[in-house]
Amino acid sequence: MNTHPISTGQPNVFRKLLRHRSATIGASIILFFFIIAVFAPQIATHKPKATDVENRLIVWSGEHLLGTDGAGRDIFSRVLYGSRISLKVGFIAMTFSLGFGTLFGAIAGYFGGWLDNSIMRLMDMLLAMPSILLAMVIVTILGQSLTNAIIAVSIVYIPQYARILRASVLKVRELDYVTSAKVIGASDGRILVTTVLPNCIAPLIVQATLGIGAAILDAAGLSFLGLGAEIGVPEWGAMLNENTKFIHKAPLAVTAPGVAIFLVVLGFNLLGDALRDALDPQLD
Repeated sequence: MNTHPISTGQPNVFRKLLRHRSATIGASIILFFFIIAVFAPQIATHKPKATDVENRLIVWSGEHLLGTDGAGRDIFSRVLYGSRISLKVGFIAMTFSLGFGTLFGAIAGYFGGWLDNSIMRLMDMLLAMPSILLAMVIVTILGQSLTNAIIAVSIVYIPQYARILRASVLKVRELDYVTSAKVIGASDGRILVTTVLPNCIAPLIVQATLGIGAAILDAAGLSFLGLGAEIGVPEWGAMLNENTKFIHKAPLAVTAPGVAIFLVVLGFNLLGDALRDALDPQLD
């Protein structure tokens, strides 16, 4: 007996995205940053940590396209290498949050009862505190490092995935094909993994795309506050932290990483919004 619902409209998702202007713009921005992240060693004109005290705070020159910071490091090269770090932070944090959020949301939504109440009250406790404040508390406990910042951001976003998936599972578990799977004797684990979860993926895809941008922004915020990447690491938030005091002498040392953060987060937000529209069957 077929325990899966008949898929409707999914082959049209890619076609919808191609026609969606936000998807095109967002994907183009993301692709651009992926390219510069992959080819940073070939594109960069200097080593990202190389200092030149005799050429500190240069606004612009043929040798330093975006000038230099307070330690004489090339801003252009550091922004390029920073794309590697920020994208890595976003994808690792999203993967961790998505994995644990899916686990908690699936268990809570499918089994219900005291297990559902216990898990969701824990999620509510995490959601009760502003995300950046909770991340600051976690990093303060764990200690300053980029790894701990990733852990903190990951924990902060687990409740969002858990709540989204739980809501989807609560709807799907009552449908006929799930009941049919139970009638033929399929185990709860098999039903959950092979029948329920595949039909709850759409909202998770949207949230995951938006979550990458949010994770990059929060990690940069932690680094800006001195709680993320260590001094000297070419991470965009840390670059803002180090160079804010030089904004009048070398404005590009601040605006360049700031614009990079803005663009990459904008790209993921535009793509996430387009995915939400493309995956919504009511908009067919």
